[in-house]
Parts: sequence; C-alpha cells; structure tokens
Amino acid sequence: MSVPDYMQCAEDHQTVLVVVQPVGIVPEDQFFRIYKRIAGVSQVSIRDSQRLLYIRYRHHYLPENNEWGDFQTHRKVVGLIAITTCGSAKEWPQTAERFHGQKEVYSSTLYDSRLLVFGLQGEIAEQQRTDVAFYPSFEDCPDVEKRVEDFVGSIFIVLESKRLDRATDKSGDKIPLLCVPFEKKDFVGLDTDSRHYKKRCQGRMRKHVGDLCLQAGMLQDALVHYHMAVELLRGVNDFLWLGAALEGLCSVSVIFHYPGGTAGKLVGRKPSISQPADAGKRHRPGAQEVLIDPGALTANGISADTSTEIGRAKNCLSPEDIIDKYKEAISYYGKYKNAGVIELEACVKAVRVLAIQKRAREASEFLQNAVYINLGQLSEEEKIQRYSILSELYELIGFHRKSAFFKRVAAMQCVAPTIPEPGWRACYKLLLETLPGYSLSLDPKDFSKGTHRGWAAVQMRLLHELVYASRRMGNPGLSVRHLSFLLQTMLDFLSDQEKKEVTQSLENYTSKCPGGMEVITLPDGLKLPPVPFTKLPICLEILCDKANVHNLSDFCLFYSLIRSFFLLVITSYHMLCCIQGLLTSGVEFESLPAALSLPAESGLYPVTLVGVPRTAGNITVNGYHTSVFGVTSDCLLEGLPGVKSSGCLVEVIPALPRLQLSTSLPRSESLIFYELSSTVSVQLFNGETQQLTITLENFGSEDIETLELTSKTVSTKEKVFGEFLSWELEEALSHLPLKPGQAVTLTVNIKVKLDFSGQENLLQDLNDDGISVTGLPISSPLRQVLKPRPETKPVSSESGKAEYSHIKTLEAVLNFKYSGGAGKVEGYYRELSLGVHVDVEPSVFFTRVSTLPATSTRQCHLLLDIFNPTEHELTVSAKNNQDLVLHASECQRMAIQVDKFDFESLPQPDQETARFTNPKQLEEERQHAQGCQINSKLGICWNIISLYLPHASVEGVLNQLVLEHLQLAPLQWDVLVNGKPCDCDAIADCKVGDAVTLEVKLTNRSKNSVGPLALTVVPYQDYQNGVQNYDLEDTVTFIGSNTFYTDTVKPKESSVCVGALLFLYTGDFYLNIKFQDDSGGRELPLAWFTLPSVHIRALDTPLQAGA
Repeated sequence: MSVPDYMQCAEDHQTVLVVVQPVGIVPEDQFFRIYKRIAGVSQVSIRDSQRLLYIRYRHHYLPENNEWGDFQTHRKVVGLIAITTCGSAKEWPQTAERFHGQKEVYSSTLYDSRLLVFGLQGEIAEQQRTDVAFYPSFEDCPDVEKRVEDFVGSIFIVLESKRLDRATDKSGDKIPLLCVPFEKKDFVGLDTDSRHYKKRCQGRMRKHVGDLCLQAGMLQDALVHYHMAVELLRGVNDFLWLGAALEGLCSVSVIFHYPGGTAGKLVGRKPSISQPADAGKRHRPGAQEVLIDPGALTANGISADTSTEIGRAKNCLSPEDIIDKYKEAISYYGKYKNAGVIELEACVKAVRVLAIQKRAREASEFLQNAVYINLGQLSEEEKIQRYSILSELYELIGFHRKSAFFKRVAAMQCVAPTIPEPGWRACYKLLLETLPGYSLSLDPKDFSKGTHRGWAAVQMRLLHELVYASRRMGNPGLSVRHLSFLLQTMLDFLSDQEKKEVTQSLENYTSKCPGGMEVITLPDGLKLPPVPFTKLPICLEILCDKANVHNLSDFCLFYSLIRSFFLLVITSYHMLCCIQGLLTSGVEFESLPAALSLPAESGLYPVTLVGVPRTAGNITVNGYHTSVFGVTSDCLLEGLPGVKSSGCLVEVIPALPRLQLSTSLPRSESLIFYELSSTVSVQLFNGETQQLTITLENFGSEDIETLELTSKTVSTKEKVFGEFLSWELEEALSHLPLKPGQAVTLTVNIKVKLDFSGQENLLQDLNDDGISVTGLPISSPLRQVLKPRPETKPVSSESGKAEYSHIKTLEAVLNFKYSGGAGKVEGYYRELSLGVHVDVEPSVFFTRVSTLPATSTRQCHLLLDIFNPTEHELTVSAKNNQDLVLHASECQRMAIQVDKFDFESLPQPDQETARFTNPKQLEEERQHAQGCQINSKLGICWNIISLYLPHASVEGVLNQLVLEHLQLAPLQWDVLVNGKPCDCDAIADCKVGDAVTLEVKLTNRSKNSVGPLALTVVPYQDYQNGVQNYDLEDTVTFIGSNTFYTDTVKPKESSVCVGALLFLYTGDFYLNIKFQDDSGGRELPLAWFTLPSVHIRALDTPLQAGA
C-alpha cells in the first residue's frame, strides 16, 4: 500500500467501505450528481436491531489497498455500486459484462454489489433484479437512496454472519494466520505447531474480530476483543498487529468520547444506540478490572459468548491514554518500512483527536513525525496532496504560519520542473490560500493603520510569486494588481534598488495592461479590491484655496471660476506622477489634471490642483485621482494615514466680481504668517513720506458695487508716531459701480515717523569742553564735531555706525473688501490684501533735549542735540529759526525759542472712558497729544538734496520735566507799569518824582479756586558784577503798602492788585515780586508763581522852558 488516505479519522474504523465507480462512458457531471446522492446515505439503521451501520464511499480505490483488508477491515471493499449508461438492448450484454469485470477487481472481499443503469428502457428494464436498477434518465431516479439503503442492509447481513462465524469458529487449533501482503513470503516454512505461532494466530484473529464488532456497531464487544488481542500480541512481540490492535482500541475510545466525530464535519455522527448513556464520561460503569481473565478463553482462543468478558474487560481509554496508545502504535508501525502508509494515517488520526482536545503542541509532534515518514517514490500529484493535507492539519491545530509554509510548498510542487504541463492555476490558487498564514490579505486597507504584522521579507517573496504565477497564467491584469499591492504595502521595507526594480517591472506590465481601480473577480469568486497608491506619493495635507469670500461659511467657491486646491506630498525617490483631478461629491465640478515630476527626497512638495464648479451648492472633496507607473488610483482622504480629515466641505456660492491690483512700487515676497495677494516693498528715511499708487481693475464678469479699504500694522515692535498709511477713498468710490474691464486708481501715503531719540551715552557731552549754553540770549547754534572718547570706541567706528545705521522694519496690510452681483445679494464679499513692507533708515537723532528759561514767562528755549547718522549732508530747520547744516556723523545743538503751550485746552476723555481705561494708557495718550501739539508748532524738518522735505518728531525724546517746562502755567501773571506790560526784557521809563502805577493781574486757568494770596514787592539794583543792592529806603518809596492782597480767584476768573511807587533818584531799578510764606498758595507748585521780571528806568525831569 503506497497511497495513503489523508482523510482518515479514528471513527472510519467503524465504517464499511463501498466503492462507487462508473462503468463505460458516463458524463462526469452526471456521475458525481448520482455519487453525491449515494454518499448522502452515510449511516443506516438496521431493521430489527438497535445498531447503526456507517458507510464510507470512495469513487476511486486502489486494489492494492484492498489487500490490507484483513489487517484493518475498514480498508476492505465490501460493496460496489456501478453507474452506467445503456441506450439500447443491444448494448446491455456488453454493459453487464463490464459490470462483472469490475466486480472481479474486488471479488476477494466483496460482500454485495449493485448496478445502476440509466437510459435503458424496454423489456430488459422491466425485469425485476436485486443487483440491477434501471432508470430512464439521470433526472428520473427517485428511489436511488432507497435502493442504496437496501444494498447497505444486505452488506450488514453478510458482515454480521462473518462476525458470528469468526466468533464461533470451532476448528480447534486450526485458526488461520491473517497476514498483510508483505508478510506472506516471510511465513513460508514456519512451524505452525509451535505455541508462539498459535498465539500469534489467536491474537491476530482477536484483533480481526474486534474490527468486525466495531463495524457491526458492537463497541463494547470490540473493546473486549482489542484488549485481549493486545495481551496476546504483546506476548509474542507481533508489533505490527499489536499496533493495529492498539489503534483499534483508540478508535473505539474516540467514538465513545467524541460522538460527533473528529473529522471536523459540520454534522456530527449520530451516536450508536449500543453505547451507554454516559459514554462521554471517562469510564463505563461496572467495568473496573484491568486484566483479562485467561480462563475466559476457550480452547481455540475464541469465546463463544463475550458478554461476561465485556463486564470484566478494561474500560475504554481516557483522552490522555488514547494519545499514549497512538504514540505506542505509531512506534510499532515505524519498525516496518512497508507500513509507512499505516503509520502516516495513524499520525493523521491522532492529530485530529488532539485538535479536539486542544493539545496543539503534542499534535505538532505527530505532524513533524508524519513529515519524515518515507513512502518511497511519490508522484508529483501525491506530493501535492501530502503537503496540502499537512497544511490543513497544521491549520486545524492553529499553527497558521506552518500551515501556510506547507501550502506554499504544495503550490511550488504544482509547477515543479519534472511536470510536463505545470499547473500554474493550481499553484496560484494554493498561494492565495497561504496569505492568512503569513498575516497577508489582498485588501490594502488592512495595511493603512497600525503596525505592520508578519515577516515583511516572506510576505514580499510570496507576493512576487503571486505576480509570477499570474503572469504565467496569462493574466497580466492580475500581475499588475499584485505588483501594485506589493509596492503600496511593502514600500517601507524595500531598498532603493528593489524599489527601482519593482517600479520598472510595474511599468513593463502596465505598458501592456494598465492598472485601474476596478475590482478583479477570480474564477472561484474571490474579489481583489483595488490598490490606490496613497504612498506614491504620500499626501500629508489637502487644503482648499480660500476664495477670499466671507460669510457664514469658512470655505467658499464660485461657480464658473477656476479654484485651487493644494496638496503637500512627499516621496523617497524620483517619480513621474499625473494627478488627474479631485474626487468630489455634490454639485458638478470640473477638475483639471496636473502632471509633475517629483525629485527624490525632495521634502514637502506643494501641488496645486485647479477646477471649475459649475453650479452653486456644496462640494465635498473626498480625495484625488492619480496615475503613477501606469496605474490609476483613487486616493480617498479617509485612507491616507497622514491626513486627519476624511473630507473637505466646500460651499459654492453665486458669482462675485474679481479684482486685481497693480502698484507703482516694486513687488516683494509676502509677509510672514499672512496669505496676501501681493506685497510691495520700499526703503525710506525716518520721517520721509512716499506715495503708493494702486490701480484696481475689475477683470471678472460682475460689476463691483461696493469697495472698502482698511489697514493694519503688523509684526513691529516700533512705536509709530502719526498715521503710517493714509488715503482718500472718495475719488475711487465715485467711479462705482466698476464695470468689467474698467480700472480705478487710489493713492496711499506711506509716512514713516518712528522714534528720533538717540542714545546719549554714545555721544560726547557738549559741555565737556567748556562750552556754555546757559547765557542769554543765544545768538547762534553751537556746533561740535564728534570726538572719540578715550574710554570708549569712537562713534565713527564700525560699532558706532552699526548702532546708528540700524534699519528698522514696518509692515502693514491693506485690505480691500468688495462685492457685487448675485453674491452681494446673499451677503458675500471678497477680500484682496496688499502687504506693505518698509525698511526705515535713520535720518536724524535727537540725542538730548532740555529747556532754558526765556526773558518772557510765556516763552522758553528748547535745546536739541541733533546727530546725523547718515552718509549724506543734511539740513535741519524749524519754524522761525535758522537752518542747521549737519555733515555725516556730526552732532550739533539747536536752540529754538517757543511759546509755552496750553495743554489744558487739549480735549480730555470723559469720565466713563477714564473709569474703564488703564491709567498708564491714559497717560500715554495724554503725552501723545501733547507731543503732537509741540511738533505742529516746532515744525522741525530735515532735508537731503534730491529728497522731499521730511519732518522730524521730538515726541520720543520729550520727558516729563521738559513737558512741564514747555507747559503754560495754570496761573497767568501780568505786571503792568503805568498801564504798559512788562515782559520780554521790556524797560518801563518813568520820571523821578512822578508816581508810577503798578498793577499785578492774576488769571486763574486751573480747574480749582486759588487764594487768598499775599505778594510783596521788593525793589533792588543790579550792578552787573554779581552785587545786588536791596537797601533803597531813601531811593524808592511806596505810596501805600508794598504788599498786595488778592482774594480767592475762581477758575476762569481774574484778580487785579494796584499800587504805586515813587522814585527819588535816577537809575535802573528792578522789582522782585515775592509771595509770603504764610500765604494760601504755598501748597501749589512753585512754577505756578513765576512772575515776569520788572525793569524800570527812572529819568530826570526835563527843565521847563523859561524856568
């Protein structure tokens, strides 16, 4: 016996073997149709008995296997059902002859046979025969199953008679020696009278009777006979038959423990009625003895009545003992090289039992033993069958990768070089079955998330084999699909050279059969899903180009307008890619293709896709459509690992006008962090003004009906004084509505006025060389060229120049908001942004600012130290002041006489605003307003040849002390001598001996009442040498008191004190007006009580004429 039956299982020992074969010419499909109906009669209940007879059908069975029927009776062909066709009575004799010839093949073991004839009608068909059934056609045969049941019943009768015949054999010592085919020549010449020989005969016969009892449904009797056979055969070292007896014992025990069977069938076998109700338990009740009583045997070794032995026999084996006995039986089979098939089948049966017991590790040991069993020269078909069964058994015990390994070996065996016609289809089918064992599926979605499962190297090898097998099958489309799958799912594990080879192969395949997104259905019904190239290239993000439309929706498009979508892609090697468009749902959208060449390791590579929505509504962007290496792919966003969103919802609104702008200044790169239509750049000196002319053109199809312009200063830490950008929009608005094709111009003034203050510590103090600026009057500006300090680097050095030549940056965004057409009706509008980038170079620096009092109490001198950091000569000018010329890197001082400022007249915030505003902010706003007022009166400008006259601002250098000095005091004092005001070094003339009227007028400009106050007038003479004479009692006399008293003066009111003096001698006299310490004004600041200096010159009285 050289061909094993890999479908064998332990319960097959209980079956009788019936062969169903065609005789003559029978259509294959019709034969298997009848065979399927016959095989449906797998168990038959015997009439007048509680037993069941199980039948195993085979449509092909080697006669040489039949020769092992005495060794194991389930291998013996006991029944034959022949199926034939006969068209006429003339063909019947030949058909009958063929049937008899077929019976001769199995005549030595055959119990009964049947012939099913299809197509014969007439006299012959009407004959009533038990061994032949006639049917008019394959369709008209309703009682096939009934005839098969009758046929099985006749087999049981023969089986039962043989069992009884063997069990009641009275031939004395002449028990025949049952042999397997290869033993017959070995027993020639043996001593048949020896005790050893007789025991061998008895043991083998006991085992044979056990087989018959098992087939006849008498499991308890079979147990007794098997146990007795084991004892007898073990005593004579008949290992082959001892193994068969142990295997029979295992089979009965398996049937007891697992009534549903071990073959893995969906429908379990019906349990035999002869087995007890608790057969599923480990032991049958009432049978506790282990050994067989030798007295139970008759003289010839066979007891006529085994009922007593059943009760005394050892019970069926436990699940653990079943495996131990299988191991022992297999070890005995292994002693005989001609019993390789028996050994292999026993291993398979044990594995099936262990699978039910969930003992996978022990089952793998049996399978490992089965792999190394030598069955001699096997045909390629037998090898394929052997590896396939091993694969199924490994799968049965949960060894999936091992199962896949043997399945793959079977696949490779299908196309072995020794096969004249390799079976590539069978190879491909088996390779597909190996995929789950290697953690592979043909659905790319299983590889899109999570870590990679399985051995990538083995998986790639298997995919390559699938590609090759499908190509040899003549199916290039299948090759393209598998190669695409390999490239998509195994890309991270391919080396650069392997990537190059795979892509070249893919291009070669797709040149003959392009790859697409259709589902490929295989002949067996398996569907291969499409493989989109989501990694070739990798898309990290998809963005919709915002249409600068604003309403309730974030993303909007316009129908009939081309819009853009941006993809950020990346690839690891150079590739040509054609992105053919976007995958959208919703309103009609015409997407335009984009071809690109992606360099290797290029990093993020932005790709712009454009399209035209045709109607208003909603569009959902679900992905994009590509063509790479001849394979077209629909890449959905939900399948992209790097993209978080599963779709991009876009609202398509009615049409709006489109505006484009051009400028008079050169374009530059966009501002950081801002998405702008364009940006202009200009370089200006601090204080300079530049005009920007913007031309707005309507190049859309709708009228522009509304236009708004706003600006925002961005990304600057510099404090800007005044308006950075200013414009007049009325002229442009007068041209609305702006028709398509029309344009309008707009002028924007760019005025840069940053802080002009410099760092004083970097400049040499102007007073260090002894120059004094405190004397009055100041005749001309003082000038000093910068000199290096000994302890520091010179200002003209590189570090000093870098400090003062630092370029500052101002950036702003002009935002045009416009609308029109149908979109305006629904509340939509567009925005167009223009960035303005200005590099500000320093012009002049005010390094120091201070004040000096003037001759008038309502005036003062503002001293400015001005530094020229430029490389040009510049001129600084102010209102009513001499121009100051500064050379490069030169510093000079400018003194400007200014009227003091009435800051109280500036607008003040209301109480509600002041209550909810930060005090620091209020103070900054107040100082800013004061600085603007000072700048407007000073009118400081600087000029470089060929440049417009820019302004300079002192706002940044004005400190609180300077502001106090520049501020007009809240209490205004006016002194009049003889009705004439005394101020600005004015000298009042009077006559000696004449009364001089002195008026002191107080105007309260503060918010509170002031007074009462007391003022004392003290005259003195100044000799201009540092000596002042206050002893003038004999020179000056007061008419009345020299002290003036004023009552309380309310805000916005005035008070006048009047007195008189009399000068007795000529000379220059000064009046010092002081406030008494105990007056009510001592709580007010001293600066509020600054009175003008009074200078009176007393002259001689001219002589009268004729005197």
